[in-house]
Amino acid sequence: MDFMDMNAPRIALFIDGANVYSAAKRLGWNFDHRKILDHFAAQGTLYNAFYYTAVPLPIDDKQRRFTDALTYMGYTVRTRPLRESTDENGDTSRRASLDIEIVTDLLTTTNLYDTAVLLTGDGDFERPVEVLRARGKRVIVASIPEMTSYELRNAADLYVDLGDLRAQIERPGYRLPSEGRGEQRSPDTKAAEGRPFYMTAALAENDER
Repeated sequence: MDFMDMNAPRIALFIDGANVYSAAKRLGWNFDHRKILDHFAAQGTLYNAFYYTAVPLPIDDKQRRFTDALTYMGYTVRTRPLRESTDENGDTSRRASLDIEIVTDLLTTTNLYDTAVLLTGDGDFERPVEVLRARGKRVIVASIPEMTSYELRNAADLYVDLGDLRAQIERPGYRLPSEGRGEQRSPDTKAAEGRPFYMTAALAENDER
């Protein structure tokens, strides 16, 4: 039987699925979510790992397999349905935001962890991070520099560039089309940039977020 080290910091992991997938596309290689879990859990005693993602309704088999796999890895998966909206030009997009779910879990579980690891670069989380630090919590933000707001990076105790962790967290043998860092992009990739994230993600036949 494994016994908890009472001196080890309690770790909670919060993954913004949309932001992390976009970061992987920028880097051009995919993340192994089991390796991400193991990497950050090794820094203390893992309390919980939350993964936030939008899903189509009805949910398709591919997305179901992905969320089921995350659950078996040990993640608590939070989902919201994609919603269609049409702008003044008649263009339809499918979007969903899980910011409220992330902030809710961050703030309502503070008595269960000492360190929050937040995988996102979204500047909207600046104030929640400041609140956590005011309550004595350590906050680690992990993303890639070009997708991380200055305000969020400044608010955190520590910033981790996911690109520096490639050897520890890459999913081998599976690459995503690159969207940056100076690599040549194909016309198909450039055309996809204008699409909302979740629509673009659906185009990859074998993709897993």
